[in-house]
Order: sequence, then C-alpha cells, then structure tokens
Amino acid sequence: MANKDINRIKVVLVDKKKTNKWLAEQLGKDQTTVSKWCTNTSQPDLESLMKIAKLLGVELSELVRFEQIQAGEIENNIE
Repeated sequence: MANKDINRIKVVLVDKKKTNKWLAEQLGKDQTTVSKWCTNTSQPDLESLMKIAKLLGVELSELVRFEQIQAGEIENNIE
C-alpha cells in the first residue's frame, strides 16, 4: 500500500515560516519525533495535534487530511 500523507504539519509549518526545530522546542519533544510527523513516517497523538494547531494559530482540521484515508492506512504508525 502506498504511503499517503495523513497530516499536513510540514505544509503548515512552511506557510507559517516555522521549522521542525522550533516546533519540537515548543512542544518539548525530540526533533526526530517532529521530523517523523512532518514526513508522515509516524503520526502525533490527538493531544499533540491540538497543541500544534494552537501554536501555529490554525484549526485542527487544517493539520489533518480527511479525504481518502482508510483505516488500514493508519494502522500502527501513531507515536
């Protein structure tokens, strides 16, 4: 199955002129973890997504792609 982007964190960071490093510092997370989120290698939990939305001044729905996501695509890649 092809890996599809589930979140749009990287896109929104670019729009807001912020970096992975900045986001990691704001969240108290390892930069590697945030990098995995930005490349959709793994996904943040809901609480982290809510914090990211608040930090970036966007709605939660702007961080997540809802179309074409099937349950099998998410599986065990939540971190």
